Amino acid sequence: MGRKKTIVFLHPDLGIGGAERLVVDAAVSLQEREHKVVVFTSHRDPAHCFEEARDGTLDVRVRGNTVFPPSILGRFAIFCAIARQIHLILSIWMTGELRGLRPTDFFVDQLSAGLPLLRRVINGFEVPAEGSEGKTLAPTPARPSIFFYCHFPDLLLTRGRESLVKRLYRIPFDTLEEWSMGFADGIAVNSEFTKGIVTRTWPRLAGREKKQLDVVYPCVDTNVGDGDDDDDDDDDDGTNKRGHVDEEVSLWENKTVFLSINRFERKKDVGLAIKAFGKLLGAGKDAKAATAAAIEKSRLRLVIAGGHDSRVAENVEYHHELETLATSLGLSHATAKTLPTALRIPDEIQVIFLPSVPNKVKDALLSSAALLLYTPQNEHFGIVPLEAMLKRVPVLATDSGGPRETISGEGEVGWRREADEGEWAKVLQTVVESRSTEEGRTALREMGKRGKERVKKRFGRETMGERFDGVFEELGGDVRNEGMGAGLVLSILGLLGLGLASLAALLRMKVMSSTSGISGCPTTSDQDAMAQILMGGGGGDDEKRGAYCRY
Repeated sequence: MGRKKTIVFLHPDLGIGGAERLVVDAAVSLQEREHKVVVFTSHRDPAHCFEEARDGTLDVRVRGNTVFPPSILGRFAIFCAIARQIHLILSIWMTGELRGLRPTDFFVDQLSAGLPLLRRVINGFEVPAEGSEGKTLAPTPARPSIFFYCHFPDLLLTRGRESLVKRLYRIPFDTLEEWSMGFADGIAVNSEFTKGIVTRTWPRLAGREKKQLDVVYPCVDTNVGDGDDDDDDDDDDGTNKRGHVDEEVSLWENKTVFLSINRFERKKDVGLAIKAFGKLLGAGKDAKAATAAAIEKSRLRLVIAGGHDSRVAENVEYHHELETLATSLGLSHATAKTLPTALRIPDEIQVIFLPSVPNKVKDALLSSAALLLYTPQNEHFGIVPLEAMLKRVPVLATDSGGPRETISGEGEVGWRREADEGEWAKVLQTVVESRSTEEGRTALREMGKRGKERVKKRFGRETMGERFDGVFEELGGDVRNEGMGAGLVLSILGLLGLGLASLAALLRMKVMSSTSGISGCPTTSDQDAMAQILMGGGGGDDEKRGAYCRY
């Protein structure tokens, strides 16, 4: 382990999500390696964040949230997110709070727009000399290093660009994303798959001299069963607490359970699991006697669980679409909002939908599963397969994206197949037949053991901490001012200009609504509330919903 560092994290909204989980794990892993870690964010709701961000494990400080709201009447969210990041950086710099921390490194993720400003304000900082324990300064003018973690190019994630206006609106932000990332001393991504996407999307950025694109995998808690009490939901609601479940107890002892855990979103392609399950049951009727008997004896059940928010239209619509699909395939199904309700569902029900399961219930579901069906295609990384493997559950995933890196070898820890229900049904049949013989059950147990060993070795938090520590050791912050002043001025002027244009558009909408009665335009109370927020009155309900909702 190298010298002790002071690492400052900058994250837009420390709520509950995959990016937030990675940031929390990264911060804790570096703190466990005896580095000082401080996390700055524009929003943190103690009732809706990960345990480590609210119980004092991490030093979390909320700054830069008093001028710009998360959005303006539901629009301009990316502009507001950038403005809030710049406000955060300026506030901790102008108050002297940032200099007082004497940082050696910065960890920034999701938003890169503030990197030029951050680079500018820390050029006057000096890094404490190795072994000085912060008492003296290094004689060289090296500044703190800036590290950026790219979960995925934002320009590829953003939806709703069908209209010309929306595409034009996003052009400056997409350009800013690539340009501003160039101010980082080092960049890492979450998988080799994402690295390939970044290289093709930004070839000039990926090919920068002396700046390699690192891969640092997300991690899972490998200390399973040690009393972890994070029972927040997997979705963005965070309010459904349904009690604790012994994670080692199988919920359906007399059934073979196939499990899918994903958010109820169309891009997750959960329908693939339902189609494969239906094909398996249909094949059982016409299969050879031994296979048909095994399928009948196994009393098969498919459980569809995952993030679901009744306020999100797509979640509600896709849930209904999946129910319709199950019905069309002749599969009986039921939806349960709590685990006790799910356990009371009659045995003859073949498909159970469990929306918004908390982590304790998710653990119990994994412990009860014979196979995890991971359906998304081209997933950036995919944490659920690791959670299943840690529970010794084999995984069937699409042969694309992150699972190509996590699920190794044919039949070693699971299977990868193209997104074809026929191919998937064959794997399901293999599992059913294996569970019907002692030799097959032994093979599945060995597969589960190999999966757990792989996760603990390659995807644990300690491993993540070692990787990040190594990345920071290689970084160096040279003081370079070429073009910095002009770039900074242009970026701030552009941001202010866009803000004025946004406000002008809102005022025009107000005039149009008052003269022509157009519905859906902002009311007087909306304008007053927005003005109060912009003057520093806080974010109200919009603030609680988080700062970084892409538009």
